[in-house]
Amino acid sequence: MKAVRLHGAGDLRVEEVPPPDAPAAGWVRLKVGAAGICGSDIHNFRTGQWITRAPSIAGHELTGVVVETGAGVEGLAPGDAVVADSRFWCGQCPACRAGRHHLCEKLGFVGEACDGGFAEEVVLPARLLLPVPAELDPAVAAMAEPLAVALHAVRRLAPQPGEPVLVVGCGPIGGLAALALARGRDGVPHDGPVLVADRNRARAALVAEVTGARSVALDAGDLRAALDGRLPAAAIEATGSPAALSALTGVMEGGGRVALVGIYHGRLDLDPNRMVEHELSMIGCHAFTDELPQAVALLPALQTDLLRLVEREISLDEVPVAYERLIAGEADGLKTIIRPGRP
Repeated sequence: MKAVRLHGAGDLRVEEVPPPDAPAAGWVRLKVGAAGICGSDIHNFRTGQWITRAPSIAGHELTGVVVETGAGVEGLAPGDAVVADSRFWCGQCPACRAGRHHLCEKLGFVGEACDGGFAEEVVLPARLLLPVPAELDPAVAAMAEPLAVALHAVRRLAPQPGEPVLVVGCGPIGGLAALALARGRDGVPHDGPVLVADRNRARAALVAEVTGARSVALDAGDLRAALDGRLPAAAIEATGSPAALSALTGVMEGGGRVALVGIYHGRLDLDPNRMVEHELSMIGCHAFTDELPQAVALLPALQTDLLRLVEREISLDEVPVAYERLIAGEADGLKTIIRPGRP
C-alpha cells in the first residue's frame, strides 16, 4: 500500500509498504478515509523533536472505516466509521490512573508511537477509536481531533460571561477555537466579543467570516478601538511564535490570562517584570482531556462551517509538497486534508 513515512528530521517520503498485518488482540484495522496535516506534524518534520521510531507513518488526525477487529474488541464491527484519539498513553502511571491521559508520563502520539493515518490502511488500539455517523463527510470527521484540542484550550481559558476573547493565530487550532467560542462548547455560544488576529490577512478574514469574529491587528490601538478603549483580558495564543507571544503580553489588560496552545519553535524572550507588574497568567494547554466525544457530537452541526475551513484535499503523493507550502506560510485556508483514495 502507499504511505507517507517520516525517516528523520526533514526526510519525508511517499513509499510503497506492506499493508498492516491482521490486528492483534484489542486492535483494529482501518481503511483510512481522511487525515489532516497538523502543525505538530510540521514541527516534528522540521525538528525531529518527537521522533522515537523511524521510519514511522505520520498522521494523528484521522478517520476511517473498520475493516477487521482483533480478539476481544467489543462495540466495533467491520463497516463502522470511526475517528481516532491521537494520544497513545500507558494506562499505568499516576496521571493515567487519574484519568489524565494527556499528561501520561510515557505519552506518545499516533503517527509517532505507532503508525498513523497518512496511509491507505492503519491498525490502532480499539481504545482509541470513537464511532462517528457514517454519513459525515470524512474531511469533517478528520477534524474531530483538532476540534477537541481547541475545545480544551477554551475550557482551560474559561472565559467569563461577556468577556472579550482574543485568538492569536488563525491556523487550524486558532480557527477552531474561534469557532468553538462562536458556536458554543456546550451548545451555548460565548456571549462576549471574539477577536482574531493573524498576519495572514486572508486567513484571518476567512475565520472572521465563518465564525462572526472581528479581525484585528495585534496592536494596542486597534484592540482598544475594537473594545471601546479596553484591552483584552483573555486570549488564546495559537501561533507557536515567540515573537507573537511577546507582542501579546504587551497588549493584555492587567490581570489577563493567556492560554498557550501553539507548538513553539525557539525560546521565549519575555519580560518577567511585565508578567509580575500586570499579574498576567500563562495557562498551558496540552492536547485534550475528555473533549473528543464532545467534538464528535458537535461535528454534524458544524459540518458546513468546518468544510469552509478546509483549504484543499490532496492525495498521499502530494503530501511532501503540501508540507513545503505550509512551512512557507502559503496557505490561506486552515486545514489541508489527505484523502488516501484520491488519485
